[in-house]
Amino acid sequence: MSFLSSHIQRLLTALVLLPLLAWAIASGPVVIGLLVGLVSVFGLWEFYSFFWPDHPLRKAGGIVLGGLVIAWQAASPNPAALPFLLALWAGNLFFLTQYARDAESAQPADGMIFSIGLMYIPGVLQLFIHLHPLEIVLVLLATFASDTGAYYAGCWWGRRKVWPVISPKKTWMGSMGGLGLCITLSLVLGLAFGDAAWYHWIWVGAVLNIAAQFGDFFESALKRKLQIKDSGRLLPGHGGLLDRIDSLLLVLPVYAAVTIFLPLFL
Repeated sequence: MSFLSSHIQRLLTALVLLPLLAWAIASGPVVIGLLVGLVSVFGLWEFYSFFWPDHPLRKAGGIVLGGLVIAWQAASPNPAALPFLLALWAGNLFFLTQYARDAESAQPADGMIFSIGLMYIPGVLQLFIHLHPLEIVLVLLATFASDTGAYYAGCWWGRRKVWPVISPKKTWMGSMGGLGLCITLSLVLGLAFGDAAWYHWIWVGAVLNIAAQFGDFFESALKRKLQIKDSGRLLPGHGGLLDRIDSLLLVLPVYAAVTIFLPLFL
């Protein structure tokens, strides 16, 4: 019964989100940038809440700087690495100001958390802004296929655990289900609209699936370390927004790295 309830919640969430994503992709860079900014706001709030549940001003400051990172990249053709450098120094200056206010309580780790949040969420998501619509579809499709294939294959056939110390529910059958669906959908999209050979789409699908799995493992390890079940309650059937995009946050930069050496859509 719990599986059925979770399935219905996931389906309803998808029915709401998928038309929104399709509309944003069709509308162009401005709407995509606004959606990236909105997702970054909620994602950063959840991420900083892991570490600073009682510090709304710190979280608000991170959100403001995250918005600047996205706006900078949207308005400028500068290399994508620049926002990451700015995020790093935002964290350094955050520690500096904390130290000036109260040297006893200032922790260098707080500055690192501040920077990591900016690089991890808006710093990655801003890569969407200059992608071709078909590239956005591929990245999202690979992420959703990896998650959906793993979820259902794991529920139906999963037995042996992949990495129980980090994610007790992830099974090898689930992992293989996500891999198979990701490769299949990547190949179908590539043959229909892409400009690379068929075998390139197979290994690209495999690479993006591996990235999706490790992105999910990272957030799982972080939550287990901090003894947090879900990043939030924003999305029924999924938990928080960060629980939904954790795989995407590694798939997206991996895709960007792949296309440096292998353009998939000319």
